[in-house]
Amino acid sequence: MRARRALVRPADAGLPAGSRRRVAGLRREEVAVLAGVSTDYYVRLEQGRERNPSAQVVDALARVLGLEGDAVDHLHGLARPVADRPRGGRRPEAVSPVLLRMMEGWHRTPAVVLDRCLTVLAHNVLGGALFAGHAHSGDLPRLVFLDPDARGFYPDWESVAVNTVAALRAEAGTGHEDPRLVAAVGELSLRSAEFGRLWARHDIRRKTRERKRFRHPLVGELTLDYESLTVNSAPGQQLVVYQAEPGSPSEQALALLGSLAAAETEKPGGTSGKGTCT
Repeated sequence: MRARRALVRPADAGLPAGSRRRVAGLRREEVAVLAGVSTDYYVRLEQGRERNPSAQVVDALARVLGLEGDAVDHLHGLARPVADRPRGGRRPEAVSPVLLRMMEGWHRTPAVVLDRCLTVLAHNVLGGALFAGHAHSGDLPRLVFLDPDARGFYPDWESVAVNTVAALRAEAGTGHEDPRLVAAVGELSLRSAEFGRLWARHDIRRKTRERKRFRHPLVGELTLDYESLTVNSAPGQQLVVYQAEPGSPSEQALALLGSLAAAETEKPGGTSGKGTCT
C-alpha cells in the first residue's frame, strides 16, 4: 500500500499539488480521508497491525490507490486472514502427457507450459525454437533480466520487464508458499537493479493475453499474439500459445522457424520437443 500510495499524484485524486509536499504521491491522511477511514486505522493497515479490513474498506482503498483488475483481487487476497487462504504444499510439476501430445500436434503454433515462477516446464518444437539460443531460455524472468541479449530479443523490453515482474508479484501473493519463487526473487533483486526497481512498485498483473514483438536471431522480427490458459488439472501451471496474424510477414517468418526447427529435430541427437528449454 505504501508503494502504491507513492505512485498516485495528488492531481489524480483531485487534490492540489502544493509546493511544500515532502512525500511522493499521497500522504497517509489523504488516503484515509479519500477512503473514508480514520488516519489511525489506515496507518495500522499500512503497517500490518490491522489485518482484517472489510471488503468495503479494501474496495475503497483500491479505488483511491488507482488499482484495477488483478491488483484489486490481490489486495483482497492480502486482506484475508491467513487461515482462510488456500492451503497446500508444492504442486506436482509434471506436465500431463495428454497436454504434451496436444502441443506436439501444433506444428505452426509455438506453445510452452509455465509454472508459478514462469519457468518453462515443457514446450512443443516451435515453442522451444522461439526461445532457443539464450543463456536462460527455460526461465523467462532470468531471460528478461539476466540474459545479455534480452534487450535485443525483446524490442519492447521495458514493457516485457514490467509485465514479467507484475506476474511474479501476482503469484507471490496467492498464499502458496513456494521457496523457489522466494529464491528467484531474491536472486533477481541482487543481480538486477531494474528488477529491484520494478519489484518495489508492487504492480500486480497476471499473464493473460498480449501482442508481443521478438527479434529472433534466425528469422528476424516477429509480432505474435499470445493467450495464456490455466491448466485445470495442474493448478499453478499455465499454457501459453502464440500465433501470428494470418498472411503477415510474421506468419511467414514463423513458418520458416518451424521448418528450421523440424530439420534440427530430425538430426541425430535432435530434441523431440518434449521437456524443458533449459
